Amino acid sequence: MPDPFPLPLARRPRRLRQNAAIRAFAAETELTPGRLVAPLFIRDVGAIPETISSMPGVKRHLEDSLLFEVEALHKLGIGMVALFPSLGGVEKDDAGSAALDPTGLIPWTVARLKKEFPDMAIMTDLALDPFTTHGHDGIWDPKRGDLDNDATVAVLAQMGVIHAQAGADFVAPSDMMDGRVGAIRSALDEAGLIHSGIVAYSAKFASAYYGPFREAVGSGASTGGTYLDKRTYQLNPANRREAVLEALLDEEEGADVVMVKPAGPYLDIVREVREAVHVPVAAYQVSGEYAQIVAAGQAGWIDLRKTRDESLLGIRRAGADLILTYFAREWAEDFARRS
Repeated sequence: MPDPFPLPLARRPRRLRQNAAIRAFAAETELTPGRLVAPLFIRDVGAIPETISSMPGVKRHLEDSLLFEVEALHKLGIGMVALFPSLGGVEKDDAGSAALDPTGLIPWTVARLKKEFPDMAIMTDLALDPFTTHGHDGIWDPKRGDLDNDATVAVLAQMGVIHAQAGADFVAPSDMMDGRVGAIRSALDEAGLIHSGIVAYSAKFASAYYGPFREAVGSGASTGGTYLDKRTYQLNPANRREAVLEALLDEEEGADVVMVKPAGPYLDIVREVREAVHVPVAAYQVSGEYAQIVAAGQAGWIDLRKTRDESLLGIRRAGADLILTYFAREWAEDFARRS
């Protein structure tokens, strides 16, 4: 019998995996700091930054620590931050009235950051959950036991103008109300804010992965520890076609960027949306994804750094042009050391 070795193979894919230099030029997907957006929490009271127990390494910042953090991110090549308020000194109500205060925490912070870091792009969240007593993302209709879609959209449009006037580069409606992107775009244009962009949370699913975030901004259930049911406005995790439809509608209404949230459990949605729209696609690696990786790493069950890197690369490979992640700074620091 003829010697079967070496095997008569014309193509040996392992040739392109032999060493680091070869693997580098053969890599099909690359991730750089400019692809990352750092979500940052800001608190309005307190003497020092506050740690978030369910998100190790993440803080609710005060002014000084926020400026320090943004400076570090800017030096690392991260070009955008997303701001989220945690309100302790503001009285909340059912309508989220504090969201329309032009001197409130977010508008004030945006103006301060733009003064110090004019080249840093700033995204602000348009949703009422941090400002309402009930913790939902809009105006609650007690008769229907649901959010009033159109009343919420009217408030979000006003909120968007306030944030853009303060200097926000992008306003980001995360509420999932019907028609809100078109209404916000019209309000911005009517106010002369034609250069202000919209990052639409287009496919935001009713996910169990948001728990740590709700602790961070204080928008959990009004009583007890049960998480709010937001399934009448956030997407059903079972639905793919509906997610693509939402992204297409937001693109048509004037969104400059569409987003899928969460990222990791919905990589198939990221890919389908990327193939359906012509605008950039963002994906949000949410608080629960972050917490899982960090907790398992701290327990010694996984290699935290390698798992972190693999999770981000997978989101990028699926088609995300931008990734919102709480790992942004530490990943960029590691990237700088490798470069």
